[in-house]
Amino acid sequence: MLVQPILKPRSCGELDLGFPLLIAGRWRAARGAACFAAHDPYRESDWGRIADAAAEDVDLAVTAAASAFADGRWSGRPAADRARCLLRLADLIEREAEALARQQIFENGKLISEMRPGMAAVAGDCRFFAGLAEALNGATVPSSRPGFTTFTLREPVGVVAAITPWNTPLGLLAWKLFPALAAGNTVVIKPSQVTPTSTLLLAELMREAEIPDGVVNVVTGGTTTGAALVAHPSVAKIAFTGSTATGQAIAAVAARRSVRVTLEMGGKSPNIIFADADLDNAVNGVMAGIFAASGQSCMAGSRVLVQAPVYDRVCDMLADRGSRMLAGDPLDPATQLGPLASRPQLDKVQGYLTIAREEGLKCITGGKRLERRGYFVAPTVYRDVPPGSRIAREEIFGPVAALIRFEGEDQALSMANDTRYGLAAGVWTEDLRRAHRMLHRIRAGTIWVNNYRVIGHTLPFGGYGQSGIGREMGAAALEAYTESKSVWIDLGNKIEFNTGPKEKPDAP
Repeated sequence: MLVQPILKPRSCGELDLGFPLLIAGRWRAARGAACFAAHDPYRESDWGRIADAAAEDVDLAVTAAASAFADGRWSGRPAADRARCLLRLADLIEREAEALARQQIFENGKLISEMRPGMAAVAGDCRFFAGLAEALNGATVPSSRPGFTTFTLREPVGVVAAITPWNTPLGLLAWKLFPALAAGNTVVIKPSQVTPTSTLLLAELMREAEIPDGVVNVVTGGTTTGAALVAHPSVAKIAFTGSTATGQAIAAVAARRSVRVTLEMGGKSPNIIFADADLDNAVNGVMAGIFAASGQSCMAGSRVLVQAPVYDRVCDMLADRGSRMLAGDPLDPATQLGPLASRPQLDKVQGYLTIAREEGLKCITGGKRLERRGYFVAPTVYRDVPPGSRIAREEIFGPVAALIRFEGEDQALSMANDTRYGLAAGVWTEDLRRAHRMLHRIRAGTIWVNNYRVIGHTLPFGGYGQSGIGREMGAAALEAYTESKSVWIDLGNKIEFNTGPKEKPDAP
């Protein structure tokens, strides 16, 4: 069974849980034994120490990954062997699902009712890409020139830097790690400074799954660690999920080195309710879209666009149901609202509540921190929000919904697309023709009709505009971790090349 990696550098203080770096299959302290605290947002207390990787540690990790890639210990193995290791890893994830779920809850306060299905999804993601490992192939292509056989190969890119966020640590790591490994790459993971320990526990399962040392490495730390990883010359691809500002900074560095990127960034997604919708179902869908995970979701349906005839009714229903949500211990299956993941995130969300008051917005429920232990913000609903309000335009990443009235379909479409983002959208209507018209014209990477926040590994996920570059999940995601190589085999052509006259012409 899973055992936490224990390391106790003397400079890490008196807390008895130490979490080291994983480099080349070895647990090791950071240079100078530097570390930072693991923090529980529900209890508002520190509970462990995590190694804080310096640039030198990052270099060791990337060098280990580059060496593991160069000697073919993973990329050179038959695809069936890689698939077998990933299937074994999926079994281990299922075996340790409860421990991995609880570890994430201690880090970010997410609900056990969401994390248990989340871990089942991670195991499923692993099996999905294990199956694709043997299906990764090139294609025989009819030659445009006579006398040639032509085909393509798909080969792994090399060292992948996987930089993951704090809101869904292992779920969003899975989207990067499993296709990268299935394709034969080696990986250096840099988890969020808020939620690194669950990644380390997952990494502990790699050896038991017979994934060779050095193929997967983990460096923990903050911006210094991340910057060193992004800038490292041996990194061939960067896969990132996080804020738009950080993603743009990563893209700028990657562009200077011509490094491939997959960026899944922010969102300000519209949830559009038409007057003919099943309102009971639609309001529950809105709550799932903005109050689940305490609103800490890139795909959160934070802009609720409601058609005028049902606008007041939806406002009342959402305010009533939001006000009755049960906040409490994330480990209690009855809890409906967990804390925000960290004190800085609490401060950010409270800052937007202040902005809403300064803008004179009408709050019909919530609008404040709950008076209890933990970083809880009450489910918050603002009505009659101007589309140009900061609450309506900026990603808050908290349980805050902005309700906006619209009259007709064209106005709803215009409002939905009036954003620099384009990650997701919801459409609530019983009119199938309207649903099709809307989904074809909304500029977003994922659109739900009469549901929200449902995802699975068979479909790609990603966004338009400043929501990102590329797609994760789905069969095509595997290609993002490969290079395409074209091959021309000459079947017997004679090369003719004009080398000029054989003898010098007579002088004039």
